[in-house]
Amino acid sequence: MELLKKAKQSQWYGVGLLLIITVAVWVVFKLLCPGTFGSPDQMLTYLQTGLIYAVGGCGLYFIVVMGLWDFSIGSILVLACLLSIGFSQMLGVAGLIVTPILCGAILGAANGLAYIKLRIPSLIVTVGLSLIYEAFSVFASAWAGTRLADQYKMFGAYPWNLILALLAFALCSFILKYTKFGTYVNAIGANEAVAKNMGVDVDKYKFLAFVLCSMFVGIMAVLYIGYGTAQTPMTGMLSQSLNFKPLMGTFFGLAFKKYGHPVASIVIGEFIIAMMFAGFVALGMPVTVNNIVTGATLLGIVFVTTKRVKGAVVK
Repeated sequence: MELLKKAKQSQWYGVGLLLIITVAVWVVFKLLCPGTFGSPDQMLTYLQTGLIYAVGGCGLYFIVVMGLWDFSIGSILVLACLLSIGFSQMLGVAGLIVTPILCGAILGAANGLAYIKLRIPSLIVTVGLSLIYEAFSVFASAWAGTRLADQYKMFGAYPWNLILALLAFALCSFILKYTKFGTYVNAIGANEAVAKNMGVDVDKYKFLAFVLCSMFVGIMAVLYIGYGTAQTPMTGMLSQSLNFKPLMGTFFGLAFKKYGHPVASIVIGEFIIAMMFAGFVALGMPVTVNNIVTGATLLGIVFVTTKRVKGAVVK
């Protein structure tokens, strides 16, 4: 008992607990379907999927840790992928990588400005803007097509996808741990009024958070289009379905951030989710079960991470 108490005080306790959960999930599905789940090659495939969404989850963390929401990342992802396809045809690898990141920065700045100037909830702002970005994706697909050329698919497989993802994770960790921005976003999330009274320019750091979030979505787009090799435009708010897998990773990061390793928690959490999805497919479950898992997991993580105050009004 004393040993467990000491372990809980360790900064690596959260990461260790997630690794135990990872092993437990693997064991359960391996026992249920030994021939179709959990081989080394399959595990690499699960990791590959997890890496893509973990990069987006890192970007969302800057937003959600402050109590904000960005429901435009699905539409930004689609538009960034389509622009990446077009500019890779014109500029090669530079167009493939730089264009989606630049697209993310511009659209993130638009999100941040709209939120700050309009003074309406971030969820409403980003949902409204996502409809505009979806319309842009239709024009982008008409301009450059929807399929990535074979010579630019290197980020859809090892080792380039792993290298790019690790660079994104390292950048996110550095920002959160060693920069003023990382300190202030956590302070704003803990108590915005206190942070403002201490002289923190809250609007400035919220704006920067939106920019960084969408830039990481741009990096995610490089991995996403490399893995999928094609992207069609999504309208009528269909892009909203792309928001939730990165968001689950973000919630893992929030749940375990008290141990000081939110990025590691995001990555492991996305890997767990990818294994669970693959496990249900291996069991012969319909793909719609993934939606059930997604919804249940989101509710469960939010329940764990939300501080409930007795008598408080919940809206």
